[in-house]
Amino acid sequence: MLNTTIPKDVRVAIIGGGIAGCSVAYHLAALGWKDVALFERKTLTGGTSWHAAGLVTQLRNTRTLIDIARYGTDLYSRLEKETGYPVGFNQTGSITVAKTNGRLAELRKIASLGKSYGIDIEEISIQQAGEMWPGLYTEDLKGAIHIPKDGQTIPAKTAIAMARVAQDNGVKIFENVKVIDIETTNDCVSEIKTDQGTVKCEYIVNAAGMWAREIGLMCGVNIPLYGAEHMYLVTNKIDISKDMKSLRVPDDQIYFRRDVSDSDSLLMGGFETLAKPWGGRSIPDDYHFGLLDPDWEHFKIFWEAAIKRVPEMEKSGINRFYVSAESFTPDNNYLMGEAPEVKNFYVAAGLNSSGIAAGAGVGKAVAEWIIAGYPTMDLAEVDISRFSAFHNSPSYLKDRIKERVGSVYDMHWPHLQPKSARNVKQSPLHSYHEQNRACFGEHAGWERPNWYAPVGVEPKMEYSYGKQNWFEYSAQEHNAVRNGVGLFDQTAFAKFIVEGDDSEKVLQNICANNVAVKNGTVVYTAMLNARAGIEADVTVTRIEANKYMIVTSSSTATRDLRWIKNNIPQGAHCFVTDVSSSYAVLGVMGPHSRQLLTQIVDVDLSNQEFPYMTAQYMYLGYIRILALRVSYVGELGWELYIPVESARNVYENIMGNCKGLDVVHAGFFAMDSLRIEKGYRAWGTDIIDQDTPIEAGLGFAVDFSKSDFIGKAALLEQRNKKINKRLVMFKLDDPDVLLLGEEPIYRNGDLVGRTTSANYGHTLGCSIAMGYIESEEGISKEYVKDGSYQIELMGERYSGQASLVPFYDPKGTKIIN
Repeated sequence: MLNTTIPKDVRVAIIGGGIAGCSVAYHLAALGWKDVALFERKTLTGGTSWHAAGLVTQLRNTRTLIDIARYGTDLYSRLEKETGYPVGFNQTGSITVAKTNGRLAELRKIASLGKSYGIDIEEISIQQAGEMWPGLYTEDLKGAIHIPKDGQTIPAKTAIAMARVAQDNGVKIFENVKVIDIETTNDCVSEIKTDQGTVKCEYIVNAAGMWAREIGLMCGVNIPLYGAEHMYLVTNKIDISKDMKSLRVPDDQIYFRRDVSDSDSLLMGGFETLAKPWGGRSIPDDYHFGLLDPDWEHFKIFWEAAIKRVPEMEKSGINRFYVSAESFTPDNNYLMGEAPEVKNFYVAAGLNSSGIAAGAGVGKAVAEWIIAGYPTMDLAEVDISRFSAFHNSPSYLKDRIKERVGSVYDMHWPHLQPKSARNVKQSPLHSYHEQNRACFGEHAGWERPNWYAPVGVEPKMEYSYGKQNWFEYSAQEHNAVRNGVGLFDQTAFAKFIVEGDDSEKVLQNICANNVAVKNGTVVYTAMLNARAGIEADVTVTRIEANKYMIVTSSSTATRDLRWIKNNIPQGAHCFVTDVSSSYAVLGVMGPHSRQLLTQIVDVDLSNQEFPYMTAQYMYLGYIRILALRVSYVGELGWELYIPVESARNVYENIMGNCKGLDVVHAGFFAMDSLRIEKGYRAWGTDIIDQDTPIEAGLGFAVDFSKSDFIGKAALLEQRNKKINKRLVMFKLDDPDVLLLGEEPIYRNGDLVGRTTSANYGHTLGCSIAMGYIESEEGISKEYVKDGSYQIELMGERYSGQASLVPFYDPKGTKIIN
């Protein structure tokens, strides 16, 4: 029995009664939070969830997505038995087949990762695939994998079962109540306004699916998602087993399962390469269990592929053809967590046609985040704060989503770049990079040179799971930086100015390292949470007594700015300003960088006059710039911060005054291989808010002598105990193997961890990786040294060496030069 009279106040207001909203309600109640109300504009599951195919699979590309999906499989398999409410889950297992060698390589890589986290995955022969799925055409297949514990569920029943359990545990559920506005107080949620009255609340969870963007705009929160049509059909009766496994043929962009409403029929759907956006800012108010006009011309490519793959379908014919809509995000990852714009406003949306498989895990993670006040697992890749304001542009979303629907089943190549909605942000030097044949990649909206093609070579990516077409060209850039001088355009950096009478005091509390330093000092530091997890990885430069510049990655700009703002005490004379668009940045890196710059600047660049980790203003030609002697590549070098209007002048001055030096343009692929050789961490892969500086090997960037800072108590406690997790460097013995990251690590034959990031170390002549290893006996130097290590790639294990220090220049003598 649903509730009818809306309350005047609740602790948590959930907006949206699909799989995500019902899951959040279920898990909040299970964790003891009863003062919760869920508001659905029409009736439960009437938006997108009712129309879902109901495939429940654990196959994903990263640990985070695997953990979320695996939990759903576990919960759905026991939900009906534990609660008595019907779910319709059938643990049939699933098969995914590959038509190309590239797809088979992808499946093998994912299978290795999945097995390392306890998922039962096996590679099967083409013959076995045909035997497990009778009627499957297999002549053009290269291989297949089988996941026995995957399943199929009835989407609406599954969501409603969670809603009923939540209601049994005290959650109030309201249908036909539309949220029309949201009020905030001091940038924190305070109440929702509905068409039936106002409800005060401490927390809001936006689980409104396709309507989530509209809900967010009510209080200034950017939620970048957009609707797109999704189509599937159901055949007439066909001879299939009740326990027929789900089948995915991603190279044909299609999937199959037994239809839940007619056990003798087959359901087939697909994800087209060029999708049809729908809804946007004008979803009809009466859209409810909505169906759209069929577009057979758009769908027939799937039908043609399906009847080739399962010839019996053509004989049985089509019983019904459905077209509905669901929402997708710009990067095909979920939108989860607390919004950066408004405190206590949480999001559980943008599930990209994986809502049923992911819904349980998403709801659990968001519920735990609300109660704990922080994410209880690695959610960096799905945290909504990864996006910027421009991502919420309707035009941008409409253009990007056309491509993103198809990418659900497209190849997930290493270094894959989107084709749509590009050129949002460009360096003022963009045209020079074009002239030098740069191949650009997108990073947080920025067009950055990934590599440069020589004359006669098209600057275009050719994807594979091996050494891609740019490998040798990037190697040349890498070696130029190691042995000469390279020029990087790092304009995409996020740059913040923190200033005010209390700026030092505030930053001393936020930063783990000591920033009470002389003017002109650059400090590398982490910003920690109360658990000592690394929230941000930045450099802090003291410009003046009451003025600092903080530099971080553009991909973490939104979350880092939020963290700083949220930790400035009320009443403090301290202000933070985003000045990212004010400065271009050129990195001049390599052993010849001093020789190059000395010819064109007006200051002494010697070690004595311009030491490492210091900054000075200087003139480069006509232009006054700020130079930081820092390095993310492990060589002598300077980052030059240039007024954006003068960037072209500075660039031309550098390139026009080389005087015998071969200044090589270097891209971000080279920067990545250089930094991994040197063991420099990257936030989001090697370090996140779940890792501490001690675990990450960054204890040198913590000043324990400071009176206090956020996370100090937790870090001191950890320092006095044995360390059970450490980030370790790995160097493969086989020079021909290319590691990519997210690979299982074995020590003495036992699984101990996974790689976080990896690349080919052109100076060292082999693949280099970083990764965390874990052991209850503690990770010491002796433990690392005494082990025999292997890293698994696509089902094969390769031996390597492990070290707590970088394999390249471990003492940093090259940087000091």
